[in-house]
Amino acid sequence: MISFGLTEEQDAIRGAIREFAQGVVRPLARDCDEQSKLPDDFLQQVWELGLTTTQVPEAFGGMGADRSQTTTAIALEELAYGDAGLAVAALAPSGFVNALLDHGTEEQKQRLLPGLCGTEFACGTLAVVEPGAMADASRPKTTATAKSGGYVLKGTKRFVPFGDRATHFLVVAALDSEIAAFIVARDAAGLTIGAEAEKNLGLRAVPVHTLELDGVEVSDGDRLGGSAGGNVRALLDTSRAALASCLVGVARAAVEYCVPYAKERVAFGEEIAKKQAIAFMLAESHTEVEAMRWLVWQAASKLEKGLDATKASYQAWSYAGEKGLWVADNGIQVLGGHGFTREHPVELWFRSARTLGVLEGTVSI
Repeated sequence: MISFGLTEEQDAIRGAIREFAQGVVRPLARDCDEQSKLPDDFLQQVWELGLTTTQVPEAFGGMGADRSQTTTAIALEELAYGDAGLAVAALAPSGFVNALLDHGTEEQKQRLLPGLCGTEFACGTLAVVEPGAMADASRPKTTATAKSGGYVLKGTKRFVPFGDRATHFLVVAALDSEIAAFIVARDAAGLTIGAEAEKNLGLRAVPVHTLELDGVEVSDGDRLGGSAGGNVRALLDTSRAALASCLVGVARAAVEYCVPYAKERVAFGEEIAKKQAIAFMLAESHTEVEAMRWLVWQAASKLEKGLDATKASYQAWSYAGEKGLWVADNGIQVLGGHGFTREHPVELWFRSARTLGVLEGTVSI
């Protein structure tokens, strides 16, 4: 039987994160975007919520809760409802941890997870996105060449979250005719991390950096999943589903902000919400938010069951990328001239939706 309801635990988690998003994340969003900076105490607050460590087994320093991509998708939506940039910052460390849990060897888990599950914020991060308008995460330009006892990595990665403070990077690269992922330590020879954070259209609160890999050597034991290799395509599937979750939160924020505005703003003698053009726009926007969410939950459900989720995750991400931007643009239309000002948050949500729709591999559920 198909169920669209939440479990009691999921409902409680959603309520707690929604409260955090509204009380902590939303008030920080504008300043973090303007200053392109995250408060250190925010990262620690998020860390104490346990979003990264809750589902890590106790043997590796976590809390041992049942793992659920659907639950994490719900959490991402709520965080992005507060602000997408802060949501990506909050969940970026989870991408590295979950990649190890899902695809790492036992040795890799024992070696790395305890150091990422302490009481203080700690971060490994994914390095997937590459320069170029036609960049495709499933066909990376970064290469891995096999050598005796290991591999040599060469290429460039962009939009790497927490490049300024991550202890390890999970670099996706082409290995012969397949794709693979490799664990690269921060101090690896041949690795250059951009000194300054990138300046981008949206998600400006997230510190993202460029990585240059010029003959970086890693051992056989640093290939995710060992010699057999982890399922990197599944890793990309989870990333797409996570980005789609954030887009649901952004679009929902825009709709919920615009409805009361439309009921209060008067034009030509009546509230603009009574104008058919505005009423239909808001109704269609709400419908699209619901459709985006169901596609995300379908992808998350397949991932949770270990099924092939490539089609479902791509559908969720591509649809949410298109419709999330459309909904955010509708928000600007409803506010009219006010939609272009920083007095209202809709322009921030528009930029976030535009950015989330063109990224892959930034976060993972």
